[in-house]
Amino acid sequence: MHLLAAQPGAIADGAEAVDLGQSPGDIVVLSAADTELASLAAARNQISARLPERDFPSLRLASLMQLGHNMSVDLYVEGVIAKARLVVVRLLGGRGYWPYGVEQVAGVARENNIPVAFLPGDDAPDAELAAFTTVPPEAAHRLWQYCVHGGVENSQQFLRYAAHLTGFDCQWREPRPLLRAGLYWPGFAETTLDSVRENWKNGAPVGGLVFYRALVQAGNLGAVDGMIAGMAEAGLNPLPLYVSSLKDEMSAALAGEIFANDPPGVILNGTGFALSVPGGARTRGAFDVVSCPVLQIVFAGTNQETWRQGTRGLSARDIAMNVALPEVDGRVLARAVYFKGLARRDKLTETDIVIYEPVADRIKFVCELAYNWAWLRDAPAWSRKVALVLANYPNKDGRMGNGVGL
Repeated sequence: MHLLAAQPGAIADGAEAVDLGQSPGDIVVLSAADTELASLAAARNQISARLPERDFPSLRLASLMQLGHNMSVDLYVEGVIAKARLVVVRLLGGRGYWPYGVEQVAGVARENNIPVAFLPGDDAPDAELAAFTTVPPEAAHRLWQYCVHGGVENSQQFLRYAAHLTGFDCQWREPRPLLRAGLYWPGFAETTLDSVRENWKNGAPVGGLVFYRALVQAGNLGAVDGMIAGMAEAGLNPLPLYVSSLKDEMSAALAGEIFANDPPGVILNGTGFALSVPGGARTRGAFDVVSCPVLQIVFAGTNQETWRQGTRGLSARDIAMNVALPEVDGRVLARAVYFKGLARRDKLTETDIVIYEPVADRIKFVCELAYNWAWLRDAPAWSRKVALVLANYPNKDGRMGNGVGL
């Protein structure tokens, strides 16, 4: 069978057998989550900035998406896993997601007496993966909790604790819990409502900004920070908060409480899907504590270059999550504000890191649009000028407005 060399900067889907081209490292971490790999790579580079590379165990990161082919697994296990001092595999979906890989990694780790930890990819324990794990249960649990809570600080402590397990003398701290929902502000480790209000301007309308907790976990906050700055520049007082999901009871309760205390004139929502069921009765949610327009912003999972060169706009997945379903809850589509960037090669961990890139002009447009909606909401009814633009098919006037959801 023909074996391909992984191309730096390319994003492979695992359908072909590839050689990742990595040299052996002391600690090897495998994960299917691009954001997790990016966070660990960033943490390793931050450690390197303080310690010479030779003074900390070497790290190799690899995406399970690139190890879907059995031949790729065999090559990686032989060339990298077999020479490691600690292996951590984080599997979303359990053993069934990567059965051949689990078998091969566990086998070579057993043969070479290499400690290995198979960790669930979510926050639910997995007894089957635990059976393949050879590090002490408390060590596996601690490594898992670093990943579950996420964030730059936990990624650094994950690496420090992993280094400790290899025999390296370094200090480490216990995992720092990340709430299921909470306030956020750039540069603050812990954000309170008072610290957010300190950045507001007197008399400006409040703009709620809701986004997924996963962005905080991964430290992937470039678009969020850009939105906060753009909202302030447009004349809004940003009120940013992260949630696990709007369907999560704790997240919804906190969002509702925050918006009730500081009612926004507009809400910018960066979470996907819908609370209501298409065709069914509308389900009330956290946003219903205030009467204001909700604009749907899109954190696209597509590549910006592909999007710009294409003729179909967003991918079917992005349209379903961020356009079609949010309309069921009555949200108004704004536009995509960031895209999945091309992978870049991280030399220190010898892996391809996918970066999510905010687009400044699109953020500016959305923030100014949000301010206009907030102004319109508070404007006297007599001063408003409303226009409806309806689609009309050229073959039959009777289809005017067909497919327009109001």
